[in-house]
Amino acid sequence: MNRAIQHSHRWLNWLQTVVLVGAMLGICSLAGSLLFGDDGVWMALAAAAGFGLMITPGSAWRLTLHFYRARPIYPQEAPVLWQMLEILAERAELPGVPTPYFFPSPVINAFAVGSREQSAIALSDSLLQRLSPRELAGVLAHEISHIANNDLRVMGLADVVSRITAIFANLGQLFLLLSIPAMLFAGVVLEFNWPAILLLLFSPHLALLAQLGLSRTREYDADLNAAILTGDPLGLAQALAHIEQASKGWLAVLLPGWGNPEPSWLRTHPPTAERIRRLQALAPAAPSHWLNYAPLLGYSVTPVPRAPRWRIGGLWR
Repeated sequence: MNRAIQHSHRWLNWLQTVVLVGAMLGICSLAGSLLFGDDGVWMALAAAAGFGLMITPGSAWRLTLHFYRARPIYPQEAPVLWQMLEILAERAELPGVPTPYFFPSPVINAFAVGSREQSAIALSDSLLQRLSPRELAGVLAHEISHIANNDLRVMGLADVVSRITAIFANLGQLFLLLSIPAMLFAGVVLEFNWPAILLLLFSPHLALLAQLGLSRTREYDADLNAAILTGDPLGLAQALAHIEQASKGWLAVLLPGWGNPEPSWLRTHPPTAERIRRLQALAPAAPSHWLNYAPLLGYSVTPVPRAPRWRIGGLWR
């Protein structure tokens, strides 16, 4: 791959992550300061640090998978899928192989849950049925990159900071509402710093914008790491193009711009076209794939449903 572009993207992604996390902490501290003065700054930082240390991405991942009605995919059901995961996990230096899960959905979707020590990757049936092995390898590498980079913990911390900022803003609104009766019935004259009040009220929205920007940055970084893990940036680029085309369908042809009504700075993921452009820039002049996809095409990467087995109370699948 193009090492110069790879190094440039990695440095830029790291810098953007530091700046955005710092901006979120700054907004949260500012909200605390506007509400409680200097003590509010320390309250905000202490709360962010305390809750941040309590974040354990692996604690609720089984509940998340249960919510999606996901079930594990066993090696005998999808040997190619497990082979890809084992190779990618070893290259990412994960202590264990993420467990693949299957969930029913008409949408091509995949997500990772858990921590580096214990994790899972959920794949929709549409994704398994519609992506080629080469494209699937790129998607798996992308999700494994999220796990290896501790992105789940980073985004969990960002969510905590946003919630603390929202709490400060809600307290500010409450204090403002409680002061109205004092002015109306007790004749108390209060002077308000309206610019500070407006800044406090809008601080959750500023924190949310920074959080969305952080999410987009981590997606770019996961794309870069996925290209490094597979040695095949174009595989992930093809998968992204396939997913984008499937998500828009024929309406995108009749109505250009359909499917993306919100501005790019209000999305959790970067524009697909930009992600593809960056991946294509990483592609070598003569790509050499880390995995020979041709012999794998005779195997199915779609989980084979097992025959139901009898148990007391009925059939068990």
